[in-house]
Amino acid sequence: MLKFALIEDDKKLLEDLSQILEKIFLKHDLDAQVVFGTTKVNSLLSYVSKNKVDVLFLDIDLNSNLTGIQIAEKLRKSNKDCYIIFETAHLEYGLVAYRYKTFDYISKPITSQRIEDCVVRLFEDISGTKKNYIRLDNKNTIIAEKEVQYIKKDGMKLIFHTDSRDYEVYSSFLKVKEKLPSNFVQCHKSFIANIDNITKVESNNNLVYFNNSFCDIGPKYKNEFLEVINKNGNIK
Repeated sequence: MLKFALIEDDKKLLEDLSQILEKIFLKHDLDAQVVFGTTKVNSLLSYVSKNKVDVLFLDIDLNSNLTGIQIAEKLRKSNKDCYIIFETAHLEYGLVAYRYKTFDYISKPITSQRIEDCVVRLFEDISGTKKNYIRLDNKNTIIAEKEVQYIKKDGMKLIFHTDSRDYEVYSSFLKVKEKLPSNFVQCHKSFIANIDNITKVESNNNLVYFNNSFCDIGPKYKNEFLEVINKNGNIK
């Protein structure tokens, strides 16, 4: 799921933007949610310092001691991957805004269609970035690779297990395996592990542990799997 945060100094515009986005997510069946919205700069800075945000809608003129441009500069020091979308009535800020890896720059007054075009294009952009995200199905369900602990084959379904939830999709185990990056290694006929998220391996018990879960190691895959994680320094 992509998590959106919003800051806008006008409370009514903030509420309108949030509603527009939620309608767009529903219309296009996008796996996304507005998780935070505020009119206060300090509230936003506090939230993004403690929580994961994938997309930030950022007003430039916030009637505060910090502009949206300055907030973007601060954010980029700690979060290189967040998509920043500026919205403002001041077109002269456009060239400056793009210094901070801006995905889009929306002039006010904003329209639902302009926001929709931006969000759909953003999802298309993310779907094409294979090394950062996994697209699970044709319903625009997108999860960050780093969030996946393991993938389990369960009959005709595949279960992508993350810290927060499980994602189920009907797909071929082999087809998914071919598209995964090198840190996803098969350890059992029914499991593919993300070796970057391993916390412990019990080779005697044939178990791989993650933050809040575990999966099995199968005899057919054991030697190669242990060799890979040992080479990458994951074994503990």
